[in-house]
Amino acid sequence: MKKTVCALAVSLTVLAAGCGNESAAVGAGSDSVAFGGKIQADYDDSGPGSLVSADNLLTIDRRLSGISDIAARVVYTSTSGIDGSATKVSGTIFSPQGRAPEGGWPIVAYGHGTTGVLPDCGPSTDPELLGSSTIVTALVRSGYVVTVSDYQGLGLEGSYHPYLDARTAANNLVDSVRAAQKLVPDTSDRWASFGGSQGGQAAWAANEIAATYGQGLELAGSVSLVPAADITGLARAAAEGTLTADQKPLLQWVLVGLAKSHPEIDLDDYRRGVVEQYWDELSACGGPLAADRTSIAAQIGNDDLEPSTPEAERALEGYLREMSVPQAPATAPMLVMYGGKDTLVSQPWTDGAIAAGCARGDSIQPVLQPEAGHAGIDGAAAFPWLTDRFAGVPATSYCPALPAP
Repeated sequence: MKKTVCALAVSLTVLAAGCGNESAAVGAGSDSVAFGGKIQADYDDSGPGSLVSADNLLTIDRRLSGISDIAARVVYTSTSGIDGSATKVSGTIFSPQGRAPEGGWPIVAYGHGTTGVLPDCGPSTDPELLGSSTIVTALVRSGYVVTVSDYQGLGLEGSYHPYLDARTAANNLVDSVRAAQKLVPDTSDRWASFGGSQGGQAAWAANEIAATYGQGLELAGSVSLVPAADITGLARAAAEGTLTADQKPLLQWVLVGLAKSHPEIDLDDYRRGVVEQYWDELSACGGPLAADRTSIAAQIGNDDLEPSTPEAERALEGYLREMSVPQAPATAPMLVMYGGKDTLVSQPWTDGAIAAGCARGDSIQPVLQPEAGHAGIDGAAAFPWLTDRFAGVPATSYCPALPAP
């Protein structure tokens, strides 16, 4: 295993697809990825993680294809975190060149940042994975098989994307690891989750379900950079008119998913003015509708997302709490890096999520960078931390010791 510290790759690209200004999230451009030629793999299994298809990626970022033995666009089976139903999810899988180390290739399930909420917003639709190809290249170069789930509802028609529903994204990450084992020879059962913003939440949640939903796999740890961990504060901020310019379009995308997950929701309890008038444009990530999204998002007023009644605020807060982490004790050590000047995921929200995880007995190494914003995190510590977890080096937890029972 190469002990490469790819700090530049982490700091520049882990959040490029959807952090910083959420209203400027990358959408599928005119250069869509081309794929073709079915790859030999194990297509016989059924159930979560079973492979439906695997095709060679023909136009992926050359920096990534040049170091990959396998570069595939895949469709695999996963599970909805909303109702437990079976779903089909698309994504990409990359494996290093050369001979696998003793015990097989370790796997990193990479959770991408926000790319949108509609089917054309999946990273697998874009040659640069909608901003993620640089960090994926760094991970492959470091000796990992890397999976990049599009997440349910992104990259494929026929479903919807429950944006920031942690359990759904966590299921998708775990099942991408199972899919990789069916595609890439000589893979290990050892894996880690790694992601930023939306993907940071997914990586955290994957850690929580690794011992249950992820049975049969061995989680080494998880890395969450500026995770959208506990998002319940969005409800109160919307009611008080204190949402930041970054949080307003974020909440609008959350509402898009909630309206699908919970049909009982009356969207008109949460949208008016610019948000109601330009709902379709704000929901888009590509095509003509998305052309003016950034400028429209900047016009959202403080009351355009205000819940109509206290009851509507409480209902929204309840939904957001169900979508957040922590929900259960973590399975393996966690590295959580976040910024003190984050205008998308407020520092107190992450502080609270970390404290709640510690109270459950989690092993967490939190790294607060007081002057960093959402897209300005220095992730230099992430790669060596990950290397140590796979090497079996005990992790340091900064959580206070729990009182004796």
